[in-house]
Amino acid sequence: MTPLIEAIDLTKDYALPASWLGRRGPRRLRAVDGVDFAIAPGRTLALVGESGSGKSTVARLLVGLETPTRGSVRLDSVNVAGTGASRIPRGRMQMVFQDPYASLNPRWTVGEIVAEPLRELGLLRGAAAVDARVAELLAAVQLAAGDAERWPHQFSGGQRQRISIARALATEPSFLVCDEPTSALDVSVQAQVLNLVKDLQRRRGLTCLLISHNLAVVHHMSDRVGVMLAGRIVEMADRRDLFTRPAHPYTRALLDAVPDVRRARSSRDPLPGDAPGPLDAPAGCAFRLRCPHADARCATERPPLLEVRGTAVACHAVHEGRL
Repeated sequence: MTPLIEAIDLTKDYALPASWLGRRGPRRLRAVDGVDFAIAPGRTLALVGESGSGKSTVARLLVGLETPTRGSVRLDSVNVAGTGASRIPRGRMQMVFQDPYASLNPRWTVGEIVAEPLRELGLLRGAAAVDARVAELLAAVQLAAGDAERWPHQFSGGQRQRISIARALATEPSFLVCDEPTSALDVSVQAQVLNLVKDLQRRRGLTCLLISHNLAVVHHMSDRVGVMLAGRIVEMADRRDLFTRPAHPYTRALLDAVPDVRRARSSRDPLPGDAPGPLDAPAGCAFRLRCPHADARCATERPPLLEVRGTAVACHAVHEGRL
């Protein structure tokens, strides 16, 4: 099946002020380093990893909020990287942001917020047509038409995230990016928002990228999963394969860290140290200082992302059959 969206060698560097680094060290920070993936129409890819691994930067690159230093983003085989979010064809890519308290303008009514994409892209003419469309969108996310007259501060966190979803759906996108869409919500509300997104995806045929550090959310929502570490994808697999037989030692450690009441505390092996940042990533494999299977090759040679039994994995130990 031809993918709807592709990331090809996607790389993002940020220039750093000299005051951050003094006279030594690099002058650029590499947040995303050569990321490749494709998402088929109607499917969901989840990106997981620790904070600082580059997940959210990938999301912003895809929808045009950041310009890649290198690489391309292809929507229906057309490169849209660097065109800016406002120039992606008629809003075909949209994003639901992490914090519903920060992503909605507090000085606008809900109706003005949801109608903004319609007006900016000139999709509808006349106030009556816009109001009718706003009411339809609010109904799609299980809010009342009368809520259009209210202000964001009058809603709970879960309701605000529904408003964000309604705004994202206004342009009838084919690709939706959800960047930690439930991390700022109470646990009791998370399932409602996730089930809403899944239902909308099924009914509208949406293709989705889900950014999350919550593996339970990833298991519930995704078809394929990419594991990111220090700006790179170190494992890419179908959801079932990744959760039942993870290949990379880092993926195994992430899954082992999930609390399980059936498992004794002593059986868990926490990872030593902290995840490497973009400025202090070691030479060779970024995971080698925390990996029990690292050897001399891991210290000097960065492992390529190669397919092993249907799973793409970047690990010398896996490639050499040492795991």
